[in-house]
Amino acid sequence: MIELPPLVDQHCHGVVRGDLGIASFETFLTESDAPAAPGTTFFDTQTGFAVRRWCPPLLGLEPHCPPAHYLARRRELGAYETARLLLRGTGIGTYLVDTGLPGDLMTPEELAAAGGGAEAHEIVRLERLAERVADTSAGGEAYASGVAEAVHEAASTALGFKSIAAYRHGLALAPEPPDPADVVRAAAAWLEARHEHGSRLTDPVLIRHLLWTAVATGLPLQLHTGFGDPDLRLDHADPALLTDFARATAGLGTDLVLLHCYPYHRQAAYLANVFPHVHADVGLALTHVGPRAGAVLAEFLELAPFGKLLFSTDAYGLPELYVVGAEAFRTAVREVLGGWVADGACSAADARRVAALVAADNARRVYRLG
Repeated sequence: MIELPPLVDQHCHGVVRGDLGIASFETFLTESDAPAAPGTTFFDTQTGFAVRRWCPPLLGLEPHCPPAHYLARRRELGAYETARLLLRGTGIGTYLVDTGLPGDLMTPEELAAAGGGAEAHEIVRLERLAERVADTSAGGEAYASGVAEAVHEAASTALGFKSIAAYRHGLALAPEPPDPADVVRAAAAWLEARHEHGSRLTDPVLIRHLLWTAVATGLPLQLHTGFGDPDLRLDHADPALLTDFARATAGLGTDLVLLHCYPYHRQAAYLANVFPHVHADVGLALTHVGPRAGAVLAEFLELAPFGKLLFSTDAYGLPELYVVGAEAFRTAVREVLGGWVADGACSAADARRVAALVAADNARRVYRLG
């Protein structure tokens, strides 16, 4: 048996504070924004099965109990007690929380308290930060200077930054920093459109400006890659599209962390293999593939150096997703690394060391945790 240290969840989100009905609960089990197929629910997914496998025992129920029984128990306990029981059953000791999503969500501090005195730190979402700056900027020059100031200020307290460039434009961006005059012109045009139509940040010049401003801080930069909700074009989120950006940022002191990656996790593993400052993350992928989590983890580890892969859950909204992410990871680690030991590919001591690297130690090094 390979035992893991307290996990460092290096990419996650807040938990909904209020009680949830069955319809609202199910929306967090899928990346889709459409209803389930007629006659089914989103419990009829690998994620739904995993929730019913691992979460009911933490609330005093039998594994795989019917969804209606599970949700009734949830209502009986209340939202906070449910979150407390579930989070304390994850084995997560540190949360790095992307605070850029909307909704009535627990803060990092509240998440840590519910998790039994865990640590929690903020990861700042760049696009959300830029949109806040835009709403108080009088023109393109004010926006450009305001972004620099806001990123610098955020860097004084946050452990890193995160970008959803894959959603807003795609990852096929020119790799070099944009010309300052181009930034001012693009910002002026975007501010006008935002004032008239509430436009989101999608301009590639402004996205590149954000990324390079974050790189200048030296803090780790998380980049969404791979699958997500329908706002994304999957082929625009292939991490291989970041090859030139990885080359351009090499040697500057900023680590790049490729989030999710699936189904392009082999491409992400390749980038982590050839660029010293590039890392990959298993979050979201393992949560959604059910019993195939071991196979996906094994494919990550085909090329990714063992010091370059990081655990996360990408949990959002439901404390159940923290449980599923953590248990899927543990099961996959024991399947894959236990198989290596059984086959003579490595020693038991090496397997334990690799498991600890991915579970916590790599994140502690990248984010400079104590």
